[in-house]
Amino acid sequence: MPLTLYAHPFSSYCQKVLVALYENATPFIYRQLGPEDPAAGAEWVKLWPMKKMPVLVDGEMPVFESSVIIEHLDLFHPGAVRLVPADAKQALEVRMMDRIFDNYVMTPMQAIVFDQLRPADDRDPFGVARAREKLDDAYRWLDGALAGRHWACGEDFSLADCAAAPALFYADWVHEIDAAFGNLRAYRARLLARPSFARAVDEARPFRKLFPPGAPDRD
Repeated sequence: MPLTLYAHPFSSYCQKVLVALYENATPFIYRQLGPEDPAAGAEWVKLWPMKKMPVLVDGEMPVFESSVIIEHLDLFHPGAVRLVPADAKQALEVRMMDRIFDNYVMTPMQAIVFDQLRPADDRDPFGVARAREKLDDAYRWLDGALAGRHWACGEDFSLADCAAAPALFYADWVHEIDAAFGNLRAYRARLLARPSFARAVDEARPFRKLFPPGAPDRD
Protein backbone atom coordinates (compact mmCIF):
# COMPACT_ATOMS: atom_id res chain seq x y z
CA MET A 1 0.00 0.00 0.00
CA PRO A 2 1.51 3.38 -0.99
CA LEU A 3 2.37 6.07 1.50
CA THR A 4 -0.12 8.93 1.84
CA LEU A 5 0.89 12.40 2.99
CA TYR A 6 -1.62 14.96 4.23
CA ALA A 7 0.10 18.30 3.86
CA HIS A 8 0.09 21.77 2.35
CA PRO A 9 2.95 22.93 0.10
CA PHE A 10 3.33 26.33 1.79
CA SER A 11 3.66 24.91 5.32
CA SER A 12 7.20 24.91 6.68
CA TYR A 13 6.83 21.61 8.54
CA CYS A 14 5.22 20.01 5.49
CA GLN A 15 8.11 21.20 3.34
CA LYS A 16 10.48 19.57 5.82
CA VAL A 17 8.90 16.17 5.14
CA LEU A 18 8.53 16.80 1.41
CA VAL A 19 12.29 17.41 1.19
CA ALA A 20 12.90 13.99 2.76
CA LEU A 21 10.50 12.32 0.33
CA TYR A 22 11.97 14.09 -2.69
CA GLU A 23 15.56 13.34 -1.64
CA ASN A 24 14.96 9.63 -2.18
CA ALA A 25 12.23 9.86 -4.84
CA THR A 26 9.97 8.01 -2.41
CA PRO A 27 6.58 7.34 -4.03
CA PHE A 28 3.59 8.69 -2.14
CA ILE A 29 0.04 9.93 -2.59
CA TYR A 30 -0.17 13.66 -1.88
CA ARG A 31 -3.44 14.67 -0.22
CA GLN A 32 -3.12 18.44 -0.37
CA LEU A 33 -5.02 20.14 2.41
CA GLY A 34 -7.12 23.14 1.50
CA PRO A 35 -10.59 24.26 0.43
CA GLU A 36 -10.12 22.62 -2.98
CA ASP A 37 -10.31 19.14 -1.40
CA PRO A 38 -12.58 19.11 1.68
CA ALA A 39 -12.49 15.28 1.75
CA ALA A 40 -8.73 15.36 2.37
CA GLY A 41 -9.28 17.76 5.26
CA ALA A 42 -11.95 15.54 6.80
CA GLU A 43 -9.68 12.50 6.56
CA TRP A 44 -6.81 14.44 8.12
CA VAL A 45 -8.87 15.60 11.11
CA LYS A 46 -10.14 12.09 11.68
CA LEU A 47 -6.56 10.79 11.65
CA TRP A 48 -5.17 13.53 13.91
CA PRO A 49 -7.69 15.60 15.91
CA MET A 50 -4.86 17.95 16.95
CA LYS A 51 -5.12 19.31 13.37
CA LYS A 52 -1.38 19.62 12.86
CA MET A 53 0.33 19.12 9.51
CA PRO A 54 1.81 16.97 8.11
CA VAL A 55 0.47 13.48 8.73
CA LEU A 56 1.91 10.43 6.97
CA VAL A 57 -0.11 7.24 6.63
CA ASP A 58 1.89 4.06 6.04
CA GLY A 59 -0.53 1.23 5.38
CA GLU A 60 -3.01 1.74 8.21
CA MET A 61 -0.49 3.41 10.52
CA PRO A 62 -0.63 7.21 10.89
CA VAL A 63 2.64 8.91 11.78
CA PHE A 64 2.70 12.40 13.33
CA GLU A 65 5.39 15.07 13.83
CA SER A 66 7.78 15.95 11.01
CA SER A 67 10.97 14.65 12.65
CA VAL A 68 9.33 11.32 13.51
CA ILE A 69 7.90 11.04 9.99
CA ILE A 70 11.38 11.47 8.50
CA GLU A 71 12.86 8.91 10.89
CA HIS A 72 10.02 6.54 9.95
CA LEU A 73 10.83 6.99 6.26
CA ASP A 74 14.52 6.41 6.94
CA LEU A 75 13.78 3.17 8.81
CA PHE A 76 11.02 1.64 6.71
CA HIS A 77 11.37 3.27 3.28
CA PRO A 78 15.12 3.93 2.98
CA GLY A 79 16.68 5.33 -0.14
CA ALA A 80 20.10 6.30 -1.38
CA VAL A 81 20.27 9.28 0.99
CA ARG A 82 20.46 8.13 4.62
CA LEU A 83 18.82 10.94 6.60
CA VAL A 84 19.72 9.66 10.08
CA PRO A 85 23.22 8.17 10.35
CA ALA A 86 23.58 4.55 11.40
CA ASP A 87 26.34 5.59 13.80
CA ALA A 88 24.65 6.41 17.12
CA LYS A 89 26.95 9.32 18.00
CA GLN A 90 26.53 10.95 14.60
CA ALA A 91 22.78 10.38 14.80
CA LEU A 92 22.64 12.28 18.10
CA GLU A 93 24.22 15.34 16.48
CA VAL A 94 21.78 15.16 13.57
CA ARG A 95 18.83 14.98 15.96
CA MET A 96 20.24 17.82 18.06
CA MET A 97 20.59 20.09 15.03
CA ASP A 98 17.09 19.12 13.90
CA ARG A 99 15.72 20.30 17.25
CA ILE A 100 17.77 23.51 17.09
CA PHE A 101 16.31 24.44 13.70
CA ASP A 102 12.77 23.57 14.79
CA ASN A 103 12.87 25.18 18.24
CA TYR A 104 15.17 28.17 17.77
CA VAL A 105 14.57 29.15 14.13
CA MET A 106 11.18 27.78 13.11
CA THR A 107 9.40 28.64 16.37
CA PRO A 108 10.37 32.34 16.62
CA MET A 109 9.80 32.73 12.88
CA GLN A 110 6.27 31.39 13.31
CA ALA A 111 5.68 33.71 16.28
CA ILE A 112 6.36 36.69 14.01
CA VAL A 113 4.14 35.30 11.23
CA PHE A 114 1.25 34.37 13.50
CA ASP A 115 1.28 37.81 15.13
CA GLN A 116 0.32 39.22 11.74
CA LEU A 117 -2.83 37.10 11.81
CA ARG A 118 -4.09 38.77 14.97
CA PRO A 119 -6.42 41.77 14.95
CA ALA A 120 -4.34 44.94 15.10
CA ASP A 121 -5.46 45.69 18.66
CA ASP A 122 -4.39 42.23 19.85
CA ARG A 123 -0.88 42.17 18.44
CA ASP A 124 2.09 41.54 20.69
CA PRO A 125 4.99 43.91 19.89
CA PHE A 126 6.94 42.69 22.92
CA GLY A 127 6.58 39.04 21.86
CA VAL A 128 7.63 39.87 18.29
CA ALA A 129 10.68 41.78 19.53
CA ARG A 130 11.67 38.79 21.69
CA ALA A 131 11.23 36.46 18.70
CA ARG A 132 13.56 38.66 16.63
CA GLU A 133 16.13 38.58 19.43
CA LYS A 134 15.90 34.81 19.53
CA LEU A 135 16.44 34.62 15.79
CA ASP A 136 19.52 36.82 16.06
CA ASP A 137 20.87 34.56 18.81
CA ALA A 138 20.19 31.48 16.69
CA TYR A 139 21.75 33.05 13.59
CA ARG A 140 24.89 33.94 15.53
CA TRP A 141 25.27 30.47 17.00
CA LEU A 142 24.53 28.69 13.72
CA ASP A 143 27.01 30.85 11.82
CA GLY A 144 29.75 29.57 14.11
CA ALA A 145 28.51 25.97 14.13
CA LEU A 146 28.43 25.84 10.33
CA ALA A 147 32.00 27.05 9.84
CA GLY A 148 33.80 24.55 7.64
CA ARG A 149 30.67 22.48 7.03
CA HIS A 150 28.82 21.98 3.77
CA TRP A 151 25.64 20.67 5.41
CA ALA A 152 24.36 21.04 8.96
CA CYS A 153 26.32 18.10 10.36
CA GLY A 154 29.17 17.83 7.87
CA GLU A 155 29.38 16.53 4.32
CA ASP A 156 26.19 14.45 4.28
CA PHE A 157 22.68 15.82 3.81
CA SER A 158 20.47 14.70 6.70
CA LEU A 159 17.32 15.14 8.77
CA ALA A 160 18.91 18.32 10.15
CA ASP A 161 19.04 19.85 6.68
CA CYS A 162 15.42 18.88 6.01
CA ALA A 163 14.57 20.95 9.09
CA ALA A 164 16.93 23.80 8.25
CA ALA A 165 15.69 24.38 4.71
CA PRO A 166 12.16 25.71 5.38
CA ALA A 167 13.14 27.18 8.77
CA LEU A 168 15.87 29.41 7.32
CA PHE A 169 13.89 30.07 4.14
CA TYR A 170 10.99 31.68 5.99
CA ALA A 171 13.01 33.10 8.88
CA ASP A 172 15.09 35.17 6.47
CA TRP A 173 11.86 36.53 5.02
CA VAL A 174 10.63 37.86 8.37
CA HIS A 175 14.01 38.72 9.93
CA GLU A 176 16.79 38.83 7.37
CA ILE A 177 20.04 37.08 8.21
CA ASP A 178 22.67 39.76 8.74
CA ALA A 179 25.45 39.97 6.17
CA ALA A 180 27.92 39.41 9.01
CA PHE A 181 26.73 35.79 9.20
CA GLY A 182 28.33 34.69 5.97
CA ASN A 183 28.45 30.99 6.80
CA LEU A 184 24.73 30.89 7.52
CA ARG A 185 23.78 32.90 4.46
CA ALA A 186 25.87 30.63 2.24
CA TYR A 187 24.31 27.55 3.83
CA ARG A 188 20.80 28.90 3.17
CA ALA A 189 21.79 29.43 -0.47
CA ARG A 190 23.05 25.84 -0.73
CA LEU A 191 19.75 24.59 0.67
CA LEU A 192 17.80 26.61 -1.90
CA ALA A 193 19.94 25.06 -4.65
CA ARG A 194 19.35 21.49 -3.43
CA PRO A 195 16.92 19.92 -5.96
CA SER A 196 14.64 18.43 -3.29
CA PHE A 197 14.10 21.78 -1.56
CA ALA A 198 14.03 23.74 -4.81
CA ARG A 199 11.12 21.52 -5.85
CA ALA A 200 9.29 22.18 -2.57
CA VAL A 201 9.84 25.94 -2.95
CA ASP A 202 8.55 25.91 -6.53
CA GLU A 203 5.43 23.96 -5.55
CA ALA A 204 4.67 26.58 -2.91
CA ARG A 205 5.07 29.62 -5.18
CA PRO A 206 1.35 29.95 -6.02
CA PHE A 207 0.62 30.45 -2.32
CA ARG A 208 3.10 33.25 -1.59
CA LYS A 209 0.34 35.84 -1.58
CA LEU A 210 -0.97 34.14 1.57
CA PHE A 211 2.18 34.87 3.60
CA PRO A 212 0.83 37.16 6.36
CA PRO A 213 3.78 39.59 6.63
CA GLY A 214 4.04 39.71 2.82
CA ALA A 215 6.49 37.61 0.81
CA PRO A 216 9.60 39.42 -0.46
CA ASP A 217 10.29 39.49 -4.18
CA ARG A 218 13.19 37.01 -4.04
CA ASP A 219 14.04 33.34 -3.62
